[in-house]
Amino acid sequence: MVRGVQSGAPPGVVSAFVVPGAILLPGGRLPLVVFEPRYLALVDEALGAGRLFALVQPQEGIGGPAAGLHAVATLARITAFGETGDGRYLITATGLRRFRIAGEEAERSGYRRVLADYTAFPQDEDPPVAVVLRERDRLLALIRAHLNGLGLGLKSDLDALDNLSDAELADRMAMACPFSTEEKQALLEAPTHAERCRLMIAIIQRELLAEGGGGSTVH
Repeated sequence: MVRGVQSGAPPGVVSAFVVPGAILLPGGRLPLVVFEPRYLALVDEALGAGRLFALVQPQEGIGGPAAGLHAVATLARITAFGETGDGRYLITATGLRRFRIAGEEAERSGYRRVLADYTAFPQDEDPPVAVVLRERDRLLALIRAHLNGLGLGLKSDLDALDNLSDAELADRMAMACPFSTEEKQALLEAPTHAERCRLMIAIIQRELLAEGGGGSTVH
């Protein structure tokens, strides 16, 4: 059974919410502001049908099972819902498991629907296990250097990272750090937390060096 899907098999056809620069990992939570008519319709349908949808990133100029979409997406559940006075929805999506897009069905109300193959990520189906990141301290130092270099004023948020478990640190930073769409996608597809950690270290070191931020001094 897919983690978080409480009854029956996971859906074979999933409504696709396409967002560039945003990923959702299993167990993660992502707030979304929904305002496009097609995605308002998607949320309306999802609320009446198990609250499930897929979060997927676009990929320009690429063919394949679903042209213009990255091949790996995340099955998500709407776990919080609210409305604004101007017709928007405020939702929180919780990641259930990743899947590979195997094809596409006809659009509905303007949004796309994809065929989901869950076999590529069997680890997402298993109960969570303890994760130990050997490079945790190095990752934390690089994240602090990178975000401080961007001048985002996140000291209190950065201090809170010390209290996260290794799994939470790897996943939350992969989702939250301002990486490119392609870098985000690589982090989504990384099969383990350790590989996700190593990939973030490589990405941040490259960006610090490109910015002249002295990335080579962080060990």
